[in-house]
Amino acid sequence: MHAENRPHPARARLLLSGTALALAFAFGQPTAAAQARELPDFTELVERVGPAVVNIRTAEKVKLADNQGEMNEQMQEFFRRFGIPVPNQRRGAPRDGTPGGEDDAPTRRGVGSGFILSADGYVMTNAHVVQGADEVIVTLTDKRELKAKIIGVDQRSDVAVVKVEASGLPVVKIGDSNRAKVGEWVMAIGSPFGLENSVTAGIISAKQRDTGDLLPLIQTDVAINPGNSGGPLVNMRGEVIGINSQIYSQSGGYMGISFAIPIADAMRVADELRAGGHVVRGFLGVLPDDITKEVAEAIGLGKPAGAVVRNVTAGSPAEKGGVEGGDVITKVDGKPVDKAADLRRLIAAVKPGAKATLTVFRRGGYKDLVVTIGEDERSKRQGAAAAAGDGEAAPAAAPSAVLGLKVSELTEAQRKDLKIKSGVKVDAATGAAARAGLREGDLILSVDNVEVGSVKAFQAQIAKADKAKVINLVVRRDDVVSFVLLKPTR
Repeated sequence: MHAENRPHPARARLLLSGTALALAFAFGQPTAAAQARELPDFTELVERVGPAVVNIRTAEKVKLADNQGEMNEQMQEFFRRFGIPVPNQRRGAPRDGTPGGEDDAPTRRGVGSGFILSADGYVMTNAHVVQGADEVIVTLTDKRELKAKIIGVDQRSDVAVVKVEASGLPVVKIGDSNRAKVGEWVMAIGSPFGLENSVTAGIISAKQRDTGDLLPLIQTDVAINPGNSGGPLVNMRGEVIGINSQIYSQSGGYMGISFAIPIADAMRVADELRAGGHVVRGFLGVLPDDITKEVAEAIGLGKPAGAVVRNVTAGSPAEKGGVEGGDVITKVDGKPVDKAADLRRLIAAVKPGAKATLTVFRRGGYKDLVVTIGEDERSKRQGAAAAAGDGEAAPAAAPSAVLGLKVSELTEAQRKDLKIKSGVKVDAATGAAARAGLREGDLILSVDNVEVGSVKAFQAQIAKADKAKVINLVVRRDDVVSFVLLKPTR
């Protein structure tokens, strides 16, 4: 074909478009305009739900010790004895060594989202948005800024409830997350990077994702970024079906995968927080693990379903009920246990003091065990910390419990394996301990420059500490040792 007879690209596209349009009419196929009309329109949902979505700003004073950047000779010797390199001075310490007062301490600020549950000012958000904050400010869509009080925080579900003093506020409509379907259109409203009332949309990618401690999460492809945490995930009926909580990211920003806490579970937690400031959960006292296909076949279980018991805590409900290491728990009160996460969730849902029937596979056969479920100590500590924070009298407790710490002894074998001569293990950290950065699994080697070789020695040293000053802990996490400055009161 000669060049002058060759169709021009633009003309060729026009001819093809005309042909496609003619074919669409001939065969009854929808045009692009018709398809566009079938795409979801979120404008009405934004107008309906948007006024009940709030921006949350937090401020927390960073507690610093006097001369925290200086390490005395005694501490240097302590590090050398354990074969640990002496750390450099902590960043942020005064270069001239001048002590700084609390008023001069830097302030850590955060931003998140939330949504209004009731017209009288109860707001739901994520626990990680408000936990440890000294000040919480809620900004409404009408630009009013209201100081909020933290009603309750539940770390394990990442749900929190705060309260502002107001009335006649717009509220969200709560939906049923159990009815949500994969592929369903959903919308998120929040404050990514502090940009208030930003709207993003996508679909539900999957359900029952085991990325949380207790709750199976909803996976979506809705764009979620820092600041969106605590905001609502809304279906096309304008109902909240989740709380945007996590993202999968290798960069710190959105990468196409985000997770939301199902609202059915979040509302149960919120109701308990509003009623008593903490969540009551059942406790069994086992260390569960998933069972592999190879092990299941080898022991005669068949399919790899159930939670294998790796350890039974001494004196726990599990031990009293006859559970043994190596048992595979396949059911709780008739409900199937497919993996370890299922066991944790089912036991947590049992009311403490109630009896539960565990179906276990042991040495080639099934057996039913009746166990009286205990109460999760972490729930008790969170409740005590919340009460103390509100200025109410709390029951007498061990000195470390007041700080939100629960510790346990290390066996000689553990110390030998860890290559340390003393120390106690952190079993749980809430309140002041959590605010200082302590977490389960940490090893506390010394308190105020004194080594602690047992729980008794640790409690005694904590009791002697001046509660008006910062307590200096030497903490080992994995193979890294650092200072942690713990302040008993705000």
